[in-house]
Amino acid sequence: INQRDEVPEKRVHGEYTDTGVRKLQQDLMLKTDAGDVRHVAVGKTEGAVIIVLYLHGQGGSRKQGVDDFTFGGNFNRLKNLMAANGGLYLSPDFPDFGDKGAAQVAALIDHYAEKSPGAKIFVACGSMGGSLCWKLAARNETGRRIDGLLLLGSLWDESFLASPAFRRHVPVFFGQGSKDPVFPVEKQEAFFRSIIAKSKAYPYPTRFVRFETGTHGTPIRMTDWRGTLNWMLSKAP
Repeated sequence: INQRDEVPEKRVHGEYTDTGVRKLQQDLMLKTDAGDVRHVAVGKTEGAVIIVLYLHGQGGSRKQGVDDFTFGGNFNRLKNLMAANGGLYLSPDFPDFGDKGAAQVAALIDHYAEKSPGAKIFVACGSMGGSLCWKLAARNETGRRIDGLLLLGSLWDESFLASPAFRRHVPVFFGQGSKDPVFPVEKQEAFFRSIIAKSKAYPYPTRFVRFETGTHGTPIRMTDWRGTLNWMLSKAP
């Protein structure tokens, strides 16, 4: 896997990235009732047709989600995908993985959703960021506003099965390494199966991609953004 990288896990070979997208990238701050939200925006901040957010894990920051060279250049691909297709990509900072963090991310979503009323909104969460994915799904307004969740090397939350997002059949994508030492693949797979089991009347739109021999960061590196988001757009409520 490291053959893509000049420096393993730190810097991908230049031919796998296109950094011209940086001219469409802005480091911004939004003042909200929940607090100031620093975030990086790539693409159309108004009139976007699709909005994708990435919520980082423990020890990350808004910069992780716009780093062009780590994770095999996969964030660079997501930035280019959004910029080339009339989309908006957002990578925010937030104070914690609890209610305060969720309130700030919800305020950020509200702000950009109002500027792009036609946009489908997808939230991708890496590792501990997943606790925010589930909190957003459970919020009354945000759970009705988001159109899909991507859990990458992340955690599970049984309360999702009682959330507004679950009731709307919001598509959920799971990517998990088979050797993830932080969140065991068996537990995430069992949770994925519980979503299917709970939704008997109408098959729930959910997918589980297991990266054999992959570790904690593998899904962030290996997820096919275009294929996954196209599937989610086809299933969005």
